[in-house]
Amino acid sequence: MAVVDLAMCGNAKPVPLSEIADRQDISLSYLEQMFSRLRRAKLVRSVRGPGGGYLLARKPEQVRVADIFIAVDETARERKCSPGLPGACSSRSVHCATHSLWTELGNEVYRYLSSKTVADVMSGNVMSRETRQDAFAAE
Repeated sequence: MAVVDLAMCGNAKPVPLSEIADRQDISLSYLEQMFSRLRRAKLVRSVRGPGGGYLLARKPEQVRVADIFIAVDETARERKCSPGLPGACSSRSVHCATHSLWTELGNEVYRYLSSKTVADVMSGNVMSRETRQDAFAAE
């Protein structure tokens, strides 16, 4: 949400995180952490001083949504078998019965997010061709 908000402001002048926090109802401290990671990933750039803030480092059509998730270390961990979680099957010698199911779901989510850019989100072009076909068939 915050990166799309930033992109919608254009790249004419830096946008303070406090403005994005207000518009998106997101904690400023959380945004500061997230944008620090986005800056390290070279997805945004910061401008210090009066009138400072953040700008996109690339055009919106060049920023994949998956790049944002990777930069801020978000994953599609919808399973108990995620490494690092207490009792995770990945920490055992034998995986749980649904391990492959959840792993493939995570892969599908990543493939989908890799196919969408910030520009796609801004324009509302986020449905897959199959989803659009299903929506039109239902009408």
